[in-house]
Amino acid sequence: MYSIRIYILFQWFGIVQFRKDINGLRAVAVIAVVVFHFYASALPGGFAGVDVFFVISGFLMTGIIFKGIEQDKFSLARFYIARANRIIPALALLCLVLLVLGWFYLIPIDYEALGKHVGASLTFISNITYWQEAGYFDAASHEKWLLHTWSLSVEWQFYIAYPLILVTMRKFMPLGTMKKLVLVGSLLGFIFSIVVTYKWPNAAYYLLPARAWEMMMGGVAYLFPLKFEDNRKRVVEWFGMALIIVSYIFISKDNLWPGYLASIPVLGTFLIIQAQRDNSVLTGNIVFQTLGKWSYSIYLWHWPLVVIMHYFSLNKSFVFFGITLSIILGYISYSRIERIKFRSDFSGISSYLNVKPVYFALFSGVIGFYVFISKGVNYNERLDVYSDKVGFPNLCHVNKSNLSRSTKYINCKVGDSSKKPIALIWGDSFAAALDPFVGSLLDKSSAISRTTSYCVPSLNLNNMLGENPEYCSKIRQLNIEDVTNRRYKAVFLAGRWDYMYEKYGMDSIDSLFDTVDFVSENSEVVYLFEQPIYYKENVSKHFLKKKIINGLGRELLRDDLKAKLTNEIVKNKFLHKHYKNVYFVSRDVIYGSEVHHDYNEEHLPYTYDKGHLSIVGSLTAAKNFKKSEIYKPLYEAIN
Repeated sequence: MYSIRIYILFQWFGIVQFRKDINGLRAVAVIAVVVFHFYASALPGGFAGVDVFFVISGFLMTGIIFKGIEQDKFSLARFYIARANRIIPALALLCLVLLVLGWFYLIPIDYEALGKHVGASLTFISNITYWQEAGYFDAASHEKWLLHTWSLSVEWQFYIAYPLILVTMRKFMPLGTMKKLVLVGSLLGFIFSIVVTYKWPNAAYYLLPARAWEMMMGGVAYLFPLKFEDNRKRVVEWFGMALIIVSYIFISKDNLWPGYLASIPVLGTFLIIQAQRDNSVLTGNIVFQTLGKWSYSIYLWHWPLVVIMHYFSLNKSFVFFGITLSIILGYISYSRIERIKFRSDFSGISSYLNVKPVYFALFSGVIGFYVFISKGVNYNERLDVYSDKVGFPNLCHVNKSNLSRSTKYINCKVGDSSKKPIALIWGDSFAAALDPFVGSLLDKSSAISRTTSYCVPSLNLNNMLGENPEYCSKIRQLNIEDVTNRRYKAVFLAGRWDYMYEKYGMDSIDSLFDTVDFVSENSEVVYLFEQPIYYKENVSKHFLKKKIINGLGRELLRDDLKAKLTNEIVKNKFLHKHYKNVYFVSRDVIYGSEVHHDYNEEHLPYTYDKGHLSIVGSLTAAKNFKKSEIYKPLYEAIN
């Protein structure tokens, strides 16, 4: 992300003197980002510090490129190598340290993700990777150790495209026209960013096309410098700083970003650069000058410390320590890594093999690749015995990632697959979690399990077709045909009712009971399941982390209010129906008592992620079910 220490590049290229105001701006940016990540409520718009960095980077890069073009001595190779020398060594070291520590302290699924993200970061495509995975402000983001490198990737992509475009333009037009096109391009880019932010906010946040205008605005600041009288420079600078501070305080993650609001910190940075006040108390003080020099490394190291705080459930007292440690590690990285002067001028093609930072990236990248392809196999291989128990019962379920197997799994069986199916599992992924449950009950027969994500058991609501509407519609039709022909003695209906009710309202509850009415008329016994406990966090990952870290003693955090309220609505509707052959499988049955524990008697979690039963949870629920009164009708129906 950063143009940090780029003044060295300026000196190499013989362009301008080191500017204290820009170095101070780096401090203004990195302080905001660090505070926001460690304690967002203190500076809710601190993420706009990234936008400040983008403008600085655009200003400095434009200066390097245009000055080189004007003097007919600009070298693309030298430009790229100089950037690699600055960015890669510290980044590669961070990746290596995380991989080493992850070997000892990460559970396999998280270690695998780290390996993938190391590769994405060192190849500068991490912004694309994270865009495809989740939003920047999502809860899951706090488990991604290299999430902050998305901005480095955006800048690197800009560094690749920008000089190529300018060098090409120079072959066809004079410098004056090129400068005007940079101005026009930045304005058009701003308009484009606004449109994209409203249509595709997650893509706009992460991807270069919606961010390029910010760096180009830095270029405009270089190409069209404004001249102010000395007494007005201070006013311009203070107004620019006020805009940046306003964006830090009054903008939050609830606002669409970047969009039009990004113009506030961008304009503020633009004005401070134009004021050119090197002796300013705002940017020229010793604290900001020091932090500005260390800012790239501070930025690199602070986010993993933020993840540590969340990953290992450390309390808020860690915030001050984490910020302090970020500065200390930033200083060490700056003084020991960043200040190494790597060669940037080479005479022939073969000499480019001596670009040492590339080898740093390759070394860390190869390790990361191995970690990824080995599925996160690490020092904690002993956790595999638990992973097989606390994982998701993915026996017959079809979702977006495995939609290709839908044809094969349309008649997927659980239980004894050699036997004729006498039961049906119908619903979404919460119903899929019952595959081990039903399979263990039908050990001498089998059941057909037809489930896909968000596809709740409904007969007629076409808006309730989930994320795979075609497949959902298909299994719905097959289920209706099979039940109509009385092919099943027992039908098991389950789903995430709180999501269904929140999204579709009471119509969804009515539709669910239309389904219950239908299957009750055409089968001997029907079971309608209450939704299990819902949590704020991934339960199995919390369990596995506790196996590695003895100090992780915090209990699980529930987020169960909506699920409880919807369960009551479903239960009340069920009771008013007065069915003779339909049974409500309450949480008391699932968890084996009126006290709904997080763990079973073996102290293994009932839940896989935030709400689905785990494999062992599903099997334990089956054991509890056999002890309940409602098991008898099933036993009589299948025997």
